Amino acid sequence: MMQSNTVGARIEAIGLYFPDASLDNKKLAEELGDWAPEKILEKTGIRERRIAAEGQTALDLAEHACRNLLDKPGVSAEEIDFIILCTQAPDYILPTSACILQHALGLRTSIGAFDINLGCSGFVYGLSIASGLIASGSAQQVLLVTSDTYSKFINKKDRSVRTLFGDGASASLIVSSPNLQSTIGPFVFGTDGAGAKHLIVPAGGARNANSEETRIEQVDGSGNVRSQDNLFMDGAAIMAFTLAEVPKAFSAVLLKAGLVIDDIDYVVFHQANAFMLSALRKKMKIPEEKMPCRFENVGNTVSSTIPIVIEELMASGKFQPGQKIALVGFGVGLSWSACIISL
Repeated sequence: MMQSNTVGARIEAIGLYFPDASLDNKKLAEELGDWAPEKILEKTGIRERRIAAEGQTALDLAEHACRNLLDKPGVSAEEIDFIILCTQAPDYILPTSACILQHALGLRTSIGAFDINLGCSGFVYGLSIASGLIASGSAQQVLLVTSDTYSKFINKKDRSVRTLFGDGASASLIVSSPNLQSTIGPFVFGTDGAGAKHLIVPAGGARNANSEETRIEQVDGSGNVRSQDNLFMDGAAIMAFTLAEVPKAFSAVLLKAGLVIDDIDYVVFHQANAFMLSALRKKMKIPEEKMPCRFENVGNTVSSTIPIVIEELMASGKFQPGQKIALVGFGVGLSWSACIISL
């Protein structure tokens, strides 16, 4: 049985936005020098990544995604009670970007707004907060926004991450369910801060401010170039973490919901890359037709990968009322989360 709240919550609609510029494998291979386009596709499953323009921020992408959502039939800006913006690339240390987004969208001032700083697990965490606000009676409609511009953290000579990440944003409208039955949840969460070093931008915060020293580039054993100002990912450590924790989180959320795998119509993982998702699918014995993917033409968009897949399922009509989707986000933190949703 799906878990119910005093007041239910459901996903009403999703809007997306991707920057105009793209980085395809041909151009990437030319810049990196020793990788053929076919090899990049084989290793990652990604043909091109959308890249934010110079001066274009995650907040800009978020605004575009929200406007695309607000253009959908039945979506009213006047009825939004709360904004939750998940980003790891805020415009400022302060104020919170969600407050700026409220003003940019022309939403009324009698709403709540805040940021959450999470990456690949952020959408599922955001769903839990949004549904909690609705269950408590604090809001009836929540605008859950995800937006990141990891391309701005990546050294152009670091093929370990440059081949993977793209920029993008999503805006999901979470609304109270008229029949009081929640179609979002239950949730399970996990955190292992001991692994923070495995996926990190080492400099730029209060602990290690940007300086001439942090800008010094170094070459690792695989020939990748980066400084402390750039994104670092230990791919082997992230893969080991994923294969250890994601199957357990999936089993835990099924148990909490009183479901088995045969009750699930789709399983939507964080869209990291083809290699990682294939390894998960094989280990967890998930039928390929139950595991939709959408990263080939946009790359790994961090907090937006899961809503990007859900939007395609909704738009294509593949996701029908009553069907169930398991969502599993995992990555930077180290952080992971899983939930069950239906329409």
